[in-house]
Amino acid sequence: MVERIEDLNLPNAVIARLIKEALPDGANVSKEARAAIARAASVFTIFVTSSSTALAHKQNHKTITAKDIMQTLTELDFESFVPSLSQDLEVYRKVVKDKKDSKASKKDASGAADVSASGSGATEEAL
Repeated sequence: MVERIEDLNLPNAVIARLIKEALPDGANVSKEARAAIARAASVFTIFVTSSSTALAHKQNHKTITAKDIMQTLTELDFESFVPSLSQDLEVYRKVVKDKKDSKASKKDASGAADVSASGSGATEEAL
């Protein structure tokens, strides 16, 4: 599973970026404070994941879904997180869908160009 408990911590670079984005310009956070925030975020993530796993297992699901996370947050009295998390999830889903649609349309356009190019070449050879 995990060799060291520190392996469960979130990446320091990600934590530093989140802290920087959350604070006003010019605000400083000590190295110890960043480490404490990183540890707290990791513990919270593990706690919510563990609770969501138990909920999914109770419902005979093998996979944790976003719905399980939202329900777990509500049951753990973190319901104030749910609206903003739901909104962020919808934005994420839209971005993923747009990327998928963009790739599919590029592939279709590329395939159509290949077919028309090969079709005109075959006609010339037949003449």
